[in-house]
Formats: sequence, C-alpha cells, structure tokens
Amino acid sequence: MRGFSAKQLVGISVFLLAIFVGVPLLINATGRWDFYFTLTSVALLAIASAGVWLTFYIGRINIGQGAFALIGAYVSAILVVKAGWSFWISLPAAGLFAALVAVLIGLPILRLRGVYFAMITLVLTQVVTLTALALPITNGAKGISNIPLPSGVSILGIPLIPDFGAMENTKLAFYLTACILMVVTYAALYRLVNSRLGHLCRSMQQNEELASSIGVNIAYIRVVIFAISSFFGGIGGAMFGSIAQSVYPSTFVVADSVNFMLNCFLGGLGYVFGPMLGTLVLYFGWDLLFEIGKYQMLVYSMILIAVIRFLPNGLLSLRFGKGDKK
Repeated sequence: MRGFSAKQLVGISVFLLAIFVGVPLLINATGRWDFYFTLTSVALLAIASAGVWLTFYIGRINIGQGAFALIGAYVSAILVVKAGWSFWISLPAAGLFAALVAVLIGLPILRLRGVYFAMITLVLTQVVTLTALALPITNGAKGISNIPLPSGVSILGIPLIPDFGAMENTKLAFYLTACILMVVTYAALYRLVNSRLGHLCRSMQQNEELASSIGVNIAYIRVVIFAISSFFGGIGGAMFGSIAQSVYPSTFVVADSVNFMLNCFLGGLGYVFGPMLGTLVLYFGWDLLFEIGKYQMLVYSMILIAVIRFLPNGLLSLRFGKGDKK
C-alpha cells in the first residue's frame, strides 16, 4: 500500500485483526455480549468525531456535530419507516442530506473564525432539536420508534448483506457493520489528508490570506470540508438510530457535540487516527470513573485539563514523533 511504511502496515494489520477477529473471539469466550454494544458505540462516535477533526484541519472549531448526527438519524428513520426505503439506501442518503444542510449553513457561517464560529456551531444542535420537536414528520417529542432492523441485500440472487432481523446475534452484526464503516471512514480521511486537497487545507490552517493570495479558493474548500465533516456525522447518527430502533429529539444533545470535540483534543489534532483513540479513551474512562460516585465529574475534568496542559498534541504524541501526522 503506497504511502505506508512497513511498520505502519503491520500496525494496521494487527488493528484490523483485533477488531474483526480478536474482539469477537474474546467476547465469545467470556460471554460478555454487552461489550458488542459498547464497542459499536465507540466505533460510531469515532466516525462522527472524525468529521469534527476534519473541520479543525481547516482552522475551525466545530461544536455542532451532534446536530448533523441527529439530522442523519431522523432522515434515515423517516426514509425507512415512512417511505419504506431499505436502511442500506437510507444510510448514504442521511449522510448526503446532512452534507447538504452543512453547505446551506456553511456558506454564511464559515466566514467566521475562532470563537465566533465555535459559538454559532454550539447552538446548532439545540436548533435541530427544537426543529425536530416542532415538525410533524418527526412526530415531535414522541420521536420515531419501532424502526425495523436492516433488511438483507442481494444481487442476482447472491446475498451480499444478511437480513439482520433473521439473525440470531444482531449485536455482532451491528458491531461488524460499525467497524467496517469506521475503517472506511478513516481510510478516506487519511487519503483526503494526504491528497492535494489536504495540502491546501494545511495551507489554509496556517494562513488563509496567504493561501488566498496564491490562488486557493478558500471559500469553496471550507464548504467542501464542512460538508464532508457533516456527512460523517450523518452516517454515525443514522447507524445509531438503526441500532436503537428509535430516534428522539434528545438522541443527540449539546453535550454530545462537546464530547466529539474533546475526542479530537484527547487523541491529538495532529494525527488522523487521533479521534479514534480519543473516543475509545474518553468513553471507557468515563465508565471507569463511575465507581468514585459524586466525584466522577471532578476527577474527569481534572484529568482532561491535565492531558490538554501536558500533552497539547494529544495522547498519540506519546507514541509518534512531532512530525508524524499519520
């Protein structure tokens, strides 16, 4: 594979074997079937966090990814329940609709920078929540429930995807699906970062005025990147809705948007796979701190502050050199 060193290829191979072979074997051996849902959630949150990381790549602080995750969840649910679409068609449709909304919103707000852009995106999740409460098609506060499990897909009689409703272990099916989506998402993210578009994004991150002076269409690139970022959020939200078989206005809230951002900071803004590691550590770290009771939030906050203070480049900076952004 071009662009990867032998050491990186070994690491990727070990990672893929671990999530697709090692985890199922370990869960089968221990009987802890509940871990499938936990790890599925981590994979989907990592997908949404990847989108937030991408907006950081153009120098924008995005605290509104929960809005696009909620949009994706509702679009998929509406298409499956009310329009009779297959979930597998509604999944990309949800991502594309979220991207379209991002384009419409991004055209005016992406001109803003720093805290101003962050403040606008912070209210997006609440705006989408209120919209979901008001629109008849979303059933208001009742939400959309009884979403059917994904059906099978076959071409010329050859089954490509099994019917989840007929499967004995749907938790494993959702886990494998979420992991495949996560791997594809981060492969696409890595390819984008190392493409010409990625190089242009880095130039914008350093100095937008200088990039514009050499002919870079910064307005166009900002909108494209924001749309791709929101597409990831929509995909993650649609999968969550299918797993829970229900979507409500409170499925994704402002706190989720903040956590998506924290995942990026914790893993490392300078590393493509930073959001994935940050999501894993943050998700399990919060659960581990549950044992300390009322001091959970205090200790959690202190640890985050300490990590950001002493590891400003994230957890991956402990492993990789300063110049390794892969």
